[in-house]
Amino acid sequence: MINFVKAGSGNSRCFYFVPFILLLLLSGLGTNSLAQQTSASSENKPIAPKILPGKGAREFDFFYAGEAKARNMYIVRNGKITWSYTDTAGKGEISDAVLMTKGNILFAHQFGVTLINPDKKVLWNYDAPAGHETHTAQPIGKDHVVFIQNGNPAKLFVVNIKTNQTEKEFELPVKNPTSVHGQFRHARLTKAGTILVAHMDMGKVCEYDINGKALLSLDVPGVWSAEPLSNGNILVAGNKNLVQEINRKGEIVWECKAGELPDYQFSSPQIALRLANGNVLVNNWYNQWETKGNPNNLPVQAIEITPDKKVVWALREWTNPLNLGPSTTIQLLGEPGVISEKVHFGNFK
Repeated sequence: MINFVKAGSGNSRCFYFVPFILLLLLSGLGTNSLAQQTSASSENKPIAPKILPGKGAREFDFFYAGEAKARNMYIVRNGKITWSYTDTAGKGEISDAVLMTKGNILFAHQFGVTLINPDKKVLWNYDAPAGHETHTAQPIGKDHVVFIQNGNPAKLFVVNIKTNQTEKEFELPVKNPTSVHGQFRHARLTKAGTILVAHMDMGKVCEYDINGKALLSLDVPGVWSAEPLSNGNILVAGNKNLVQEINRKGEIVWECKAGELPDYQFSSPQIALRLANGNVLVNNWYNQWETKGNPNNLPVQAIEITPDKKVVWALREWTNPLNLGPSTTIQLLGEPGVISEKVHFGNFK
């Protein structure tokens, strides 16, 4: 609002008006200034509390990996890195990783799948053909691995890592066969011997048997991951809703949306896990390729949420000596039921 200035005395009614062009200039300057202030305010707004709940990296012992420019994996004990690995042979990003019972690690790194032992020796490796990507893998017992290969066509494979022979494969539907990168990120075997697949590009969670028959199809827009729960429900995470527990009818049993945790900003939730205490652990990924964040105002990498939606633990470690990088998966050491090779897929076990 512009206030005009009145001048003169007595019966004088003389008014001095700011020229119209000047009003426009002033208005423009005010708008630009406001936009700059808003932008600066947005950049400086804390995206997580300065003091976080819990004991940081000392809260749990855990295995950690994430989609990042450097393909790094870590084991953290008592708040310190006790084991680390950098994949220098491959390229791309680590989208999935599993720490196995004997310390071996299976990981999918966009253009292949690799199994290493604790001494960092490669025990088995698969390179995806040109034009294809691999973002999820899971061991089955000692001898087999199941993984999904994005592509045209997209396929699921079961490979015997002792003989290096493909013993099962079937095609998976996708929304866009030529847009390979966004097709799949996460899949996990169930206790029934089926597999839950997060169709990221289709916005669906589907369940398949060993022959590729679709047993279930649920609409879950923005889904990144799908984890089977012991009660038969499914825990999903993604960029539309932070985390949801849904039943096999597609009904929401429990959910926690990002807006329900206003003190925390979530750029891209990836994997959510139900802990033995009933809480949910959510990884919050940070895009190193497209995001230029304030180094003094970086997001948390993971949070633990209670059923009543209270954050009781948060991890934020972006500086040495514990610079963990972006987060995709955290596997808590000693947590019941997390060793993922103790599963079966049809008759493979």
